[in-house]
Amino acid sequence: MNQEPSVFIVDDDEQVRSALTLLMESVGLNSESFSSGQEYLDQFDTSKPGCLILDVRMPGISGLDLQARLSAEKIHPPIIIITGHGDVPMAVRAVTAGAVDFIEKPFNNQSMLDNVHRAIEQDAKQRGESSRLEEIESHYDELTPREKEVLLYVIEGKRNKIIASEMNISQSTVEAHRSKVMEKMAANTLSDLMRMALLLKLIT
Repeated sequence: MNQEPSVFIVDDDEQVRSALTLLMESVGLNSESFSSGQEYLDQFDTSKPGCLILDVRMPGISGLDLQARLSAEKIHPPIIIITGHGDVPMAVRAVTAGAVDFIEKPFNNQSMLDNVHRAIEQDAKQRGESSRLEEIESHYDELTPREKEVLLYVIEGKRNKIIASEMNISQSTVEAHRSKVMEKMAANTLSDLMRMALLLKLIT
């Protein structure tokens, strides 16, 4: 079953954590709160969907440090930065590094909720794309070396006759390889195959 998304709240200020928890509960969103970046990292699980509300300035692991560590993961929750007035330049750096947005304390509840919903939608999209890429990579790994070679020729737009000549095999063998490529990649059309090749970065 698909997991419900959660809002992960990381802030060393207990009052801020409590206020955010109550705000999420008021609109039916699951939430989990953590008093430090390390506490969050100790339970971090890439399979958990949702978003992260992160204070930029904390003892120990700062918000920017935590963001950097998460960025090294293949997938992680989109981050909303919350900041004090003096931390705005740091928050801007965080957004430049990929955070969804930054919100100054004291924050507006509706603005926070709007950002949370946007971040959760972004997370769902990223997870869908990641799952699709894993599926395509799995299909690609099933191809034989010859089939991968034919695939490269096909996405270059070369006709079977030319492929046969360059690979020094018969045209019927090329057609057989090409058919297997389409079958194993689960591609219904050449356009499908081209889109997969783009995701695999076989086309630059």
